[in-house]
Order: sequence, then structure tokens, then C-alpha cells
Amino acid sequence: MRLDLFLKWSRVIQRRTLAKETCDAGRVTVNGQEAKAGREIQVGDTVSLRLPRRQLSFRIRSIPPHAPGKEGAREMIEFLGSE
Repeated sequence: MRLDLFLKWSRVIQRRTLAKETCDAGRVTVNGQEAKAGREIQVGDTVSLRLPRRQLSFRIRSIPPHAPGKEGAREMIEFLGSE
């Protein structure tokens, strides 16, 4: 699954275009490496985002076959920390 689509489905970022812009601006890393929007992600990857007011880190727990509901989105990630 593409990184920008995962960020939208997991509700970390509200819109896919905003997720794409965030990735392309170099504010997202996957497993410690800078990642573009089209990067394929897998279960177990660690993602870090630098947002304007904070930094988030989380681990990917699951990747569903279709867009999940609100409860399903919460189960997709495991928060590791926030600054």
C-alpha cells in the first residue's frame, strides 16, 4: 500500500493530497529513511511524521484490503510517541 493512502486510511492525516505534500516535503520517515508518498509500506514498519506543532511516531499493525471505519482505523497503528 502507498504511504500517502495509508496515512489517510489510518486518519493520521485527513486528506490524501495533504499526506502526499507532507511526504514530498521530506517530513515523513519510514524505518529511519526519508519516504516519498508512493513508497510501499508493510506491517511492522515504523513511521515518523514531523507536523507543524508536534512529531508523531507509530508502528504499522495492519493494512486492510479496503478503507476502514473509525474503529478499524485505530487498529491500523500502534503509537510509539509524540513530542
